[in-house]
Amino acid sequence: MTERTRPTRAKSYDPDPAAPGRCCDVTGCPNEGGYRAPKSRDSLRDYFWFCLDHVRAYNASWDFYKGMTPGQIEAHMRDDTGWQRPTWPLGRLGGGMPEEDLVHDRLDILGAAGMRQGRQRGQGPAQGAPPDLRQPLDTLGLHWPVSLDEVKTRYKALAKTHHPDANGGDRKSEERFKVINLAYAQVRSHLSPEHAGA
Repeated sequence: MTERTRPTRAKSYDPDPAAPGRCCDVTGCPNEGGYRAPKSRDSLRDYFWFCLDHVRAYNASWDFYKGMTPGQIEAHMRDDTGWQRPTWPLGRLGGGMPEEDLVHDRLDILGAAGMRQGRQRGQGPAQGAPPDLRQPLDTLGLHWPVSLDEVKTRYKALAKTHHPDANGGDRKSEERFKVINLAYAQVRSHLSPEHAGA
């Protein structure tokens, strides 16, 4: 009959094997400092070495966010979701968009976000349009030729997305909405029946 041996596994409260073999960092404590604790939030790899009782007391009073404002805490927590590494909105800094004929964008989401392949290469979607309409059509993400109904539908979709009320009063959305309004007014006046009859 063979004797069963239990696996030797360190308990969670066993001293750190990398402990420097010195006394606890608490003044006057004669016990061995076998447990490490970070000295501050800014130097998490610089340690105090405590005995078990003192590391427990230190951990109970440790507050990583102590002294930070609520805004700083929120920003730090958001950075933690990306492992404290920089992030960018999807589609930026990447290898560009795929060719338009490979993307079936029936809802024109890419056009609304200004991410059309043609725009990236400096070939606006309004090629062949009258010169005074190229920029407004490009702003609205429309191709030439276009009907007044298409322009109205597109404007309504962009207004829902960029209206300041829908974005909590965001200044960038407000500025973008002003540009969209100007572009819409210019294209609408060009395509209106009065203009066509002139």
